[in-house]
This record gives sequence, C-alpha cells and structure tokens, in this order.
Amino acid sequence: MNKFDRQSDSVDIQALPDDIAEELSRLPSEVISVDDAPSIAPPVPLSSDEVRTIVISLMVTMFLAALDQTIVATALPTIGRQFQDVSNLSWVITAYLLASTAVAPVFGTLSDIYGRRVMIIISLSLFVAGSVLCAIAPNMPMLILARGLQGLGGGGIMPVVQTVISDVVSPRERGQYQAYFSSVWMVGGILGPVIGGVFAEHLHWSMIFWINLPLAAAALALLLPKMKKIPVFHRKRKVDWLGGLLLMASAVVFMLVLTWGGTRYAWLSPTVLAMVGGAVALAVTFVWHARRADEPFLPLPLLTGSVAPFALTAGGCGLGAITGLTVQLPLYYEQVYHLTASEAGLALIPLAAVSTVGAAVAGRTMARAKHYKRVAIVGTSWAALCGLVLTVTTLPLWGLLLLMAAFALGLGTTFPVCVVSLQNSVARPQVGTITGAMNFFRSLMSSFTVAAFAAILLIALGTDVPLAGEHHAAGAVAIPADDMRHAFRYVFGAATALMTIAALCLIAMEERPLAGPSAKQPVEMAE
Repeated sequence: MNKFDRQSDSVDIQALPDDIAEELSRLPSEVISVDDAPSIAPPVPLSSDEVRTIVISLMVTMFLAALDQTIVATALPTIGRQFQDVSNLSWVITAYLLASTAVAPVFGTLSDIYGRRVMIIISLSLFVAGSVLCAIAPNMPMLILARGLQGLGGGGIMPVVQTVISDVVSPRERGQYQAYFSSVWMVGGILGPVIGGVFAEHLHWSMIFWINLPLAAAALALLLPKMKKIPVFHRKRKVDWLGGLLLMASAVVFMLVLTWGGTRYAWLSPTVLAMVGGAVALAVTFVWHARRADEPFLPLPLLTGSVAPFALTAGGCGLGAITGLTVQLPLYYEQVYHLTASEAGLALIPLAAVSTVGAAVAGRTMARAKHYKRVAIVGTSWAALCGLVLTVTTLPLWGLLLLMAAFALGLGTTFPVCVVSLQNSVARPQVGTITGAMNFFRSLMSSFTVAAFAAILLIALGTDVPLAGEHHAAGAVAIPADDMRHAFRYVFGAATALMTIAALCLIAMEERPLAGPSAKQPVEMAE
C-alpha cells in the first residue's frame, strides 16, 4: 500500500500543502510515481537561525573539499624531495581527482537511499581518514593510495552538501545559497596554494593534511545536531552495485585517457586507443545494464526530458571553460606579460572572484523573478561576446583583466540556474541522484576541457613546448610572445564556443515554476 492509500483512497492535490501540491503538479508523470512522492505531512519548518547554522556548517564542509583541490600543488616539490621521488608526483593530484570524480554519483544516489546524515558522516570520515594517512605516509606509494582514499570522501562531500541544501531551502531561495557555495570554492581555490606553500616552507608539508581534522570536527559539530530536524525525503530501495561499479570504472578509464593522453602517451598510441575503447565499452555496458535493471543505479530517464540534458550541458560548459582557462592562463600571463609565477596566480583572481558575483546575481534574480533563466541566458551570451573580443583583439594587461572579469561575470550566472533547475525537475527522493550525476558530468567536462585546451596549445605551439608553468624548468624552451598570443586566440575561441553552447542550451531548456516564496515576497535569510 503506498503513501497515498494510507491516508485515503484518493487524494485531491489541491487539498495538499501549497509547496507539495506545486511540486506534484509541475513534475511530469514519467519522472514521479506515487511511491516516489514526498510525504503528505508537511515537515516542521526550520527557523532562520537553524537554516543559518546548517548553511555555515555545509560551507565549512565544502571548504574542505575545495581547499584540498589546490593546497597540495605548491607543496609537491617539498614532498618530492623528502621522498626522493619526483617521477610519481603528479599521481598525488591525479589519485584524488580520479577517486573524487568516480564516486560523485555514488554518494548522490546513496543519499537518496540511506539518507543525507549517514552519507555526510561517511564522506567526512573517509576524507579525515585519508588526510591522516596522507600526513603520516612513509613513502610516495602510500601517499598516493591515501590521496585516493581522501578523494573518495572529498568526492562525496559536494553532491551531499548540495542535496542537503535542497532539503532545507525551497527551489526559489536555493539559487542564493548556491552562490554562497560558489564563493567558498573561490576562496578555497585562492587560499589553497598560498596555505600549501606557507606550510611546506615554514612548517611541514604534512600540515596541509592535518589542517583538515579541526575543520572536519567543526563542520560535524555544527551540522549533526541540526540534521535531525532536516526533512527526510530518501527512500530505501535495493542498491544496484553493479551499475555503480560500471559507471565508476568507465569514469576512471576516461579520466586516465585525459590525464595521460598527449603527455605520457601520444593521443594515437595503441595504449590510449585501447583505453578509449575500454571506456566506451564500459559506458555502453552501463547503459545496457541500466535499461534492464528494475531499479538502476542511475535511472537514465532522469538524464532525458526538457530540462536535464540542457542544464547538464550548460553547467558543464561553464565549469569547463573557467577550469580550462584557470589552468592555462598563467602560462599566457608569464610569457606575454612577463609576470612571475606568483603574479600570474594573482592575475587569476578576477576570473575566480567575479564569477561568484555572477552566481550571486543569478541567485538573487531567481528568488524574485518569474522567468529566472533569462539572467543566465543574458550572462552566457555576454560571456560569449567577451570571449569573441578576446579572440580577435590584443589588449594590454589591465584591459585583459577587465575583459576576463566581464567574461567571468556572465559565466557565473550559469551555476545556480543549472543546479536549481536540475533539482527542481525531479522528485524529492531523486534529488541526490541527479545532483551526484551533475557533479560527475561536470568533473568529466572540466577534465576534458583542460585536456582540449592543452591540445590546442600544443598544436599551435609545437608538441615539445611545456605547458602550465613548466617552462620555468631548467632548459625549458622560451615561447615568443607573438606566438603565444596567436595560440591563445584558439583557446579563447574554444571558451567562446563553450559559452555559446551554454547559452543555446539555456534557451532550449524548459523553465519550470520554482516552489517557494512568491517573487513579490522578501526572501528570508537572503541578506
């Protein structure tokens, strides 16, 4: 007997609470069934102070994952010298990225089955355990394995945090909070290299891992007492472990292709081609299995329709563009404008910081405007126009930084609109699944874009030219400024194409009504 039968033989949707009635009415019949519907009994509303405490604790939790993406990079030379092993240093970062990307959909789906509280505890526990093992690692192989374990926890933090926010904040209000989390990623990305360098130079490199323990303890101390009050929307069901393993395996092989292609192996080498074939075979097997499983790990219908494919593509293009530029721009700044490595890092701040301003603008607009996707359409179109200007003109440094800031302002509008639109398009018991899938595809798109931008530069400059700051190494080849300007026009052109695709996807995406306070009402906790 389903939830509705326990209440009565039939239910009048108009008689339900407004937020639940609106959610049921806007969802297509193929996405939500009676058994998947949210509980009829409205949850006890959280107070402003409780919401604020939950948000702060989630921001601290997400800061852990954001910080560990970048804090290790500046400490790598010190680690390599201590372990007398520089050939495997890249695996300290690669192991984390592989693990975190592969498990993002796993944690999202499991949070829909076992609940958010259990999964946030598991992800933080894995992250802390990995941090401790990294700090005490006696050699490079153990450090790499520990980083993989840390990545398992870090990869679960992002989707679970975004899912918890969907449980406590209505879709109309949610965009503002997504902007807050974008600022956390920006701060973590900027502070990470600085903190890592200070620890490695003045203290000990292991401090970059020990610092995670007090941060994790603070996050759990703030969050766990409030988790009991968060509405429960998960639904116990059988876990499709085979489907999850197939999805993770295909992601890992694909990420290895992007990591090794063009560096360790040539793109057309038998090794890379075999790995591409393996990734495709695993992905096809996953799709075949998902179509036949009674309760697949990632239901394929969630990724179809008039919202999901467009929101996933637009969000992936936005994150891919900013990630690819962040990785490659330091080389441009150093070669063309003769900045030092630290100055080139500071020159990235307009790109990272202003994108959070764009996210904040979009979030506030979503809380008040009926046609909320228009701000993202305008933003991505503006970013594409700025990218076009970057492609066809040569600017002084101050002009380039201003234009990059304008580009980032438009790009940032995509993130809250895409996240909230995706979560708003599925039933409550499936929000974790779609959020995990979103993070999974975004990570793949970011890795693909970084590899694509590097390939563009290699083709334009020559395959023997080191990239991403490696030209400072002894005996590295100097790159003429004019050649670098010419090569980067193709990179800026690729970023322009990504933002154009994002704008077209947002135009095509269905704009479903957002549940929550009326656009005319002030949104509590907005300030």
